[in-house]
Amino acid sequence: MRVKICGLTRKNDVEAALRAGADAIGFILAQSPRKVDLDTAKELACCIPPFVSVVAVVKNPTIEFLDEVIKSKIFDMVQFHGEEDPNLIYDCPLKTIKAIPLKDKKDLKVISRYAHVANFFLFDAKAGPLSGGTGKTFDWRIIKGLDPGKPFILAGGIGPENIEEAIEFVNPHAIDVNSAVESSPGIKDEKKIYGLMEKLKNWKYKF
Repeated sequence: MRVKICGLTRKNDVEAALRAGADAIGFILAQSPRKVDLDTAKELACCIPPFVSVVAVVKNPTIEFLDEVIKSKIFDMVQFHGEEDPNLIYDCPLKTIKAIPLKDKKDLKVISRYAHVANFFLFDAKAGPLSGGTGKTFDWRIIKGLDPGKPFILAGGIGPENIEEAIEFVNPHAIDVNSAVESSPGIKDEKKIYGLMEKLKNWKYKF
């Protein structure tokens, strides 16, 4: 089970995530309490070792901004959180993640729009205008047994308290965590990060 820790804004939190064993690090470049600019992302990414993926989180980026993200050479993947034109994702030379915010089964219709362009899907909670970063879980029954044709990531309020339940119920290929390992928006809690990774390690030993 792969884990991405997202919404990082401080070097100490990046280092804590790496020590705890995160497989991927996410920097939010879209409007968010956890937003960082490209220069800050570059500074924070300087300590990330080989074989740990760095993910840019964007929402409806312009072609020009996406080009900046790609040319920065910071990122291994781009995670799209808006209503992007599928061609924009198709033309991205980096691996791509398309986030699908979910409230009910009707929201799954969006999958077909991106099925042939994204490398991975990410399922997150929908809450009003927010398509992620809500800190809330959604009804996992919506995707129980779902095969979207791509490896998928589960997000939305995943933390130390529910990571085992989430994995066993949904059986995702990876987990994305953010607000559930924070003390406040953008400020990660090292104990919560370690608690989550310890729970994951214990879950692995069950099998």
